[in-house]
Amino acid sequence: MIENNTMMITDDAGNEREVEILLTFENEDKTKKYVLFTDPTDEEGNVYAYSYNEDGSMDEVVDEEEWEMCQEVLGAFISEDDGE
Repeated sequence: MIENNTMMITDDAGNEREVEILLTFENEDKTKKYVLFTDPTDEEGNVYAYSYNEDGSMDEVVDEEEWEMCQEVLGAFISEDDGE
């Protein structure tokens, strides 16, 4: 469930947590949608990347090429945001 810039996720232990959405985007050929988010309780400030579909199912990005693409998009987003 997405509300403002946050959403609720269920972790591997079955606990619901609220995370902060950094951005959402589609890949170049528009076959996959992605969400990048952080967990405000994570002191290391890790960024998590997941693909998702219309019914809300999410899968962690584990493919190295997909992860690199997500990092590039995040880098471009941060650079653009810093430039404003």
